[in-house]
Order: sequence, then structure tokens, then C-alpha cells
Amino acid sequence: MSQQWFSRPLIALIGGLVLVGLTLGIAVKFGRQAIAQSPSPASPPTMNQTEGADVDTRLIAANTRFGFKLFSQILEQGEPTNLMVSPTSVAIALAMTYNGTSGTTQQAMADALELEGMSLEEINQANAALELALENADPDVQLAIANSLWGREDISFNSDFLQRNRDFYSAEITTLDFSDPGAIATINDWVSRSTQEKIPEIIQEINPDVVLFLINATYFKGNWTAPFNPEQTRDLPFNLLDGTAKQHPLMYRRGTYAYLETDQFQAVSLPYGESERLSMYVFLPSENSSLDAFQQSLTPENWAAWMSQFGRREGGISLPRFKLEYETQLNDALEALGMAVAFDAGQADFSDMSDEPLAISQVRHKTFIEVNEEGTEAAAVTSVEIQRTSVAITPLFQMTVDRPFFYAIRDNQTGTVLFMGTVVEPE
Repeated sequence: MSQQWFSRPLIALIGGLVLVGLTLGIAVKFGRQAIAQSPSPASPPTMNQTEGADVDTRLIAANTRFGFKLFSQILEQGEPTNLMVSPTSVAIALAMTYNGTSGTTQQAMADALELEGMSLEEINQANAALELALENADPDVQLAIANSLWGREDISFNSDFLQRNRDFYSAEITTLDFSDPGAIATINDWVSRSTQEKIPEIIQEINPDVVLFLINATYFKGNWTAPFNPEQTRDLPFNLLDGTAKQHPLMYRRGTYAYLETDQFQAVSLPYGESERLSMYVFLPSENSSLDAFQQSLTPENWAAWMSQFGRREGGISLPRFKLEYETQLNDALEALGMAVAFDAGQADFSDMSDEPLAISQVRHKTFIEVNEEGTEAAAVTSVEIQRTSVAITPLFQMTVDRPFFYAIRDNQTGTVLFMGTVVEPE
């Protein structure tokens, strides 16, 4: 097979595809102060209940559809760039948030997340089962998920909402004084530890109206089933979108892989670990096509069709060695997918979360990926920020000092009155 070169944004696509469909297990718990305690409204599946059983395929299909929709929306809203998202991380963070919704907000989020036809309990059960199913996927692959809720200490949250997130998402629930500058560091420290320090922070400031952060952190590290030999890595031309080329390290390996070739692209599955249960799928648009044209065809339906068409074939693969970080706010993308009501201060309904009037203020997403001869390390963090939408307004007063009055000058720290007097005729 003749050697093929990658267009630069394909690196971004690789990153996006690495985590599509990977729901990462192994909850990280630190046992901090909980906001509330209450009996669980339902119990999550145990290992015995899920061992050997299939995860609810409706959730898998929903996550796949949502992932490709989200990826497409992000592509539409920006210039071609290195882009990487973790649809799984976003879906989990929003699923935790979904547990606090009611009415039209719940319906809108169900539509956006492609969860139509599944009850809240089914969604939660399916997410818990999926986590358990992936918890020990392969000894050479680390899959980790950590969920947390960080609430403002003077706000009361619905106990069932909190308990569901504990039971089904293994969420660590903590109260903080958001006015304390140390609160930001506390949350970011959890994020850093949960991503093996690959993503050191997700929050830079806390708005006074913010009352809750729902955060998902995912971490992935897998060794290739057949590593690339570093001695065969060469600096070779890498063609860019503007027609120029740059020298970049390309790894090379020959072997037998799951492979697919069409008029539009070549694609290969590069497996991780002994079981080859997890893989990176690399899609290279053909020379008479383009990455943009490929992205236009990147739909859940086509993805499912392509996955069924891979066959074993011997060949050689040249793959760029790369490392990148990506950060974005997902508000616009999620609103475009039908979730606008959840961000609307006048219409959002999070009454199952708290009696306070709440809405989502922002959804932030950060990712990291490094691909080298040994394998792949990747991480993602999604933060859903909830803010209070209205505060009781004290009526304005009117004071007209148009008659004799008393005054005093006081030291407010000690209470000492330094001066006092009256004015009966101002001069």
C-alpha cells in the first residue's frame, strides 16, 4: 500500500473519535463533606447484576447519536483547528444534571441527549451498568471516571437529586464557601488528581450567582497491542490545509489490522491491550476528497455502517506522533441541539434539584491527548455550572432629609461613637 499523508485537522478528528463511545469506569471517591443524606430512591446495579449481561443498547445508541451531533455543532461554530471532545464526559455531566430537571427543561434535555423513550431510572441504571462493564476492560488499559457535585454551602438541594447522583454516578458531593478564594483551588485540585494532572483546572472564577458545579473527569491510558518501533519514526512532510507542508515525526508499523477502504477514505483500527477491546479508529480522507467532505458524512448512521464493514488486512500505517489540548464552552452547541430552555433564566425548570430558581449558566469542556509509539493517554473534564436566576429584591426606599435631624460619627469596629449632634437649621 502506498504511503498516505494526513491533513492537519485529521489529528483533531482522531482525538474526537478516540473517546466516542468510551464511557470510562472506576469511580474516584475521597469522602468529603456531603450536602445531604437520604435513602436512595432506587439502587444501582451491582457487579453480579451486570456481569455477563449486556448494557442497555438504547443508552449506547443515544450516546453515539449525541456525540456525533455535538461534534458536528462544534465544527460548524469554529474555524478548522485541532479539536478534541469527549462526548462521553459531556453526556455523563449532563445526565447528572438531568436528574434535577422537570417539565419542558427535562424534555428538551432528553431530546438533545437522544434519551427519548427512556425513563430517568432506566437512564441512571444504564449509566451505572455501563461504568461497571468497562471498569476492568483490559489490564493494559486504564479507564477512569470521577464525578463530583460542588454546592454552595448556604443553598439547599433536593435530597433525592443528590442521592441519585451518589448511587448511580458515584458522585462525590461537597459543600464549599464559594466566597472563599480557596474554593476554586479545591475544585481544581480534584480535577487535576482525577485526570492524573493532565487537566490541572476547569474553573477560573466563581460568579456570585453560581450555586452548584456538576463535574465529570475522565482519564484513559492504553498501550498499543502492537507498539510502534521508535527507531522507525521519521520526520517526514505533513501536508497542511493551506497547501504547504511541515516536517513532523510520523511513526510506522506493518501488521494485520481491521481495515476499511472506500472511494472517500482509508480507515484502520489500532487496538489497545491484550484483549483488543478498545481501539483508536483513524480515518484518512482520500486525495481526491477532503477532511471537510468526510466530516459532512460523519453521521451516526454512516458510523454504524462503517463499523460493520471493517475486515482483517495486512498493511503498513504511518501515524503522526502528537500531543494536544483543547478547551471550549459548549453553551452554543448545546442550545443548537435543543437545550436552550435549560440556559434560559426565565424558563429553566430545575425544581427537582432545588427550590431555588436555577438555570445552567455555562458548560465548559477541556480535553488532552497524547499519541506516541507506546500508546495513547487522554483526559477530559466537563463542568456544568448552575446559577440562581433571581434573588429577592429589597424595595427601594426614599429618604428626604427636609426637617431637623440627628447625626453621629461612629467607629464601627469598636462601636465607639466619636461625634453626635442635631441639625435644626442647616447653614
